[in-house]
Amino acid sequence: QVQLVESGGGLVQAGGSLRLSCATSGLTFSRHAMGWFRQVPGKERECVAAITWSGGSTFYANSVKGRFTISRDNAKNSAYLQMNSLKPEDTAVYYCASRLTGLSVLFRDPNDYSYWGQGTQVTVSS
Repeated sequence: QVQLVESGGGLVQAGGSLRLSCATSGLTFSRHAMGWFRQVPGKERECVAAITWSGGSTFYANSVKGRFTISRDNAKNSAYLQMNSLKPEDTAVYYCASRLTGLSVLFRDPNDYSYWGQGTQVTVSS
């Protein structure tokens, strides 16, 4: 069965950094596009970053551009989100998501994704 497991969340001061990891199993990771989403209570789930199956193309939300970096290691069946210069408004539950695709396409809509992790809390204190 497919599993996505996030790790690396926690409490950090503003200006600090965290690196989220998403370990996957039960899927052909190299054929899956990946995305990182975040959600705060009362708001819709927001795509903060996405990456194609090859890693050749990436997308970033304007709110995180220049601060966050998405990457993947197909040999380790894992995706990552490096978050630098964190701000209190980055506080949210962060989710990784995947979908099988034969195309080098970026997906930003949560409805485009088939599999989700359980989420990891990121809290940035001011």
